Amino acid sequence: MEKAVDGKIITMETFPSPNPDIGLWLITYMSGGLKVKGLLAKPLEGETFDAFLYLRGGIKNVGKVRPARIAQFASEGFVVFAPFYRGNQGGEGDEDFAGEDRLDAFSAFQLLKGIPGVSHVHIFGFSRGGVMALLTALEFPESASVVTWGGVSDMSLTYVEREDLRRMMKRVIGGTPVKYPERYESRTPLYELERLVPQVLIIHGVHDDNVSIDHAYRLEKRLKELGKDPETWYFDDFTHYFPPAVNRKVVKDLCAWMKRQAK
Repeated sequence: MEKAVDGKIITMETFPSPNPDIGLWLITYMSGGLKVKGLLAKPLEGETFDAFLYLRGGIKNVGKVRPARIAQFASEGFVVFAPFYRGNQGGEGDEDFAGEDRLDAFSAFQLLKGIPGVSHVHIFGFSRGGVMALLTALEFPESASVVTWGGVSDMSLTYVEREDLRRMMKRVIGGTPVKYPERYESRTPLYELERLVPQVLIIHGVHDDNVSIDHAYRLEKRLKELGKDPETWYFDDFTHYFPPAVNRKVVKDLCAWMKRQAK
């Protein structure tokens, strides 16, 4: 029997869309031998688009993909795909916080590349998705751009900052960063950024208490040390979540920034 390749779509079911101009589909696709799930959004008018890989934050039911958010990005003129990650919402396997589940992001990138009419693939990560976005950009140097918004860049720093996540992280990653530093380093793209090709945009609220601004500063500092010039949008008045009106403007601005990188 022929082996299903990563990124191959197995099933595609119509999903209710909050926007009449945007189509939504629930996708089952292959990733590392597992059938995992995700949400695809596409403008109903037009033939050629840039693609937008949306990498969610959280774990399990925290930070789930929201259809309205995916449709919001699609309405800016992108084909958007947001993997749920393995073990979630009917997908096979177990999510492991930027461990093997990074393959679900890699396979999602391949899925987007295979969609007819897609020219460039951009990568976006929110919160924990920031790590996933950087790891994916390292895997695919042809990425058109990468954006992290309130993004994690250092997994050990997350362990130190988030006492409420320590039990989960010890269980999923397999110990503490003091006892098993290599397990946390393997989930920390800061150590591999010399291989990063696409332009980076860092968006962060200075008063973020879910993912501290230090994650953004560490990412910016390391990129600059390597002679790369990231763009940074720091917001002095905001936390992990921006007010709706500001959020909408930042979405429009970052989408326009992405399209400029593709040119």
